[in-house]
Amino acid sequence: MNDRTDYSHPDNTARTISLAPDLPAIPERLLLAHARGDVLFLCGAGVSKTAGLPDFRQLVLDVYRTLDPVVCEILTNASVDPDCPTKPDCAALNDHQTAEVKRFDVREYDVVLGMLERRLDRHTREDSKVRSRVVEILRSPAGKSGLTASGCEVDAARSDQPHAPRIGRPAPLHRALVRLADRGGTTTIMTTNFDLLLEQAAKNLRVPAQSYALGSIPRPARRREFAGVLHIHGAMTRNPSRHSDLILTDQDFGEYYLRRRGVPDLIYDAARLFHLVLVGYSANDPPMRYLLNAVAADEGRFDDLKERFVFVGSDEYDTIALQDWRARGIVPIHYDPLDRDHTGLLHMLQRWADLSAINGKQKLVHREIRRIVKSRRADAPDADRELFDHLFRRSSLDERVRLADVASAVGAEPAWLDAILSVSAERERQ
Repeated sequence: MNDRTDYSHPDNTARTISLAPDLPAIPERLLLAHARGDVLFLCGAGVSKTAGLPDFRQLVLDVYRTLDPVVCEILTNASVDPDCPTKPDCAALNDHQTAEVKRFDVREYDVVLGMLERRLDRHTREDSKVRSRVVEILRSPAGKSGLTASGCEVDAARSDQPHAPRIGRPAPLHRALVRLADRGGTTTIMTTNFDLLLEQAAKNLRVPAQSYALGSIPRPARRREFAGVLHIHGAMTRNPSRHSDLILTDQDFGEYYLRRRGVPDLIYDAARLFHLVLVGYSANDPPMRYLLNAVAADEGRFDDLKERFVFVGSDEYDTIALQDWRARGIVPIHYDPLDRDHTGLLHMLQRWADLSAINGKQKLVHREIRRIVKSRRADAPDADRELFDHLFRRSSLDERVRLADVASAVGAEPAWLDAILSVSAERERQ
């Protein structure tokens, strides 16, 4: 089911566009903003999970597996199904370990790692056991053993499983996002991930994309200088002996979000210039708790804050979960994941990139115009009429003339040409 009504938009504009018959609808105001170069994607752990890297929950389990196997076993047994966990048995644990298990149970993974680091190392430091293990996991994912959702040990390097991801290499989702990150000659994308998979995807696509982390990130602006892959929580480097500071634990979030304020200031500025689009996040991820609620609160004080969007994957259309996002000031776009790799999201983003007004496939756009106008407008499906109008609505005058020529060349009936005139008149009024 598509989320075809969005009452959170200030002028109650709810027009949505399905870029293909089997794809979820996307708010047209977001598609139009992207065509203007006014969209900035923010990528979370779910994006790199499609390349075989762990999400935050699995990362915590992998850290404990080496540093505290006893607690790891309890966490694993209690989290076979994260949505329906069994009550953990902490009888054999000390108070520190029990507190960590309870925090894990409520999915406060940044707090869990902070507690473990303080227990093992007394304080936060770059070479702590926790951070060293995190870096080891992310640098050599193919060389580690992991835990399946059922707690069984597996060799993460094996690729003989059906649909197994190619660990450590960019996934198709990375490539689609890099293509969509083109703002018109400048590629800009933000991420809270530490890995360099977006950079590798850009390189594979022959897209120039410099890598920046934390304090080195250029200040948000519409200028071309605001470009590259921006790691707002820190990043690995290609030098195996180095990495930037990593925002990993609750103390790190306090340091960089509250004390130094570098990350909040960066996001606040970006939210005034671009529509932020979140990909690969859940509503309880630390960035959601620490940052975006505060951005939403500022809407009452600043008129120039742009709308924010998030892609939400679930097998069923959960109105309560979607309302949870709206309550955080973020417009949810629901999609059916289709499988554990979220192929539904991939198909949607790939199609969006293919039809992009900035760097899409012009031959595909022309083919869609010719396909749609073969039917009488009155007989065409709603989705086709909406897509046809959108392709003209987003275009410049010169592009609208070219598309009109494409439609006329295949004998489009007058109703289609009237629609072109209507959309053009709408654009002129704007």
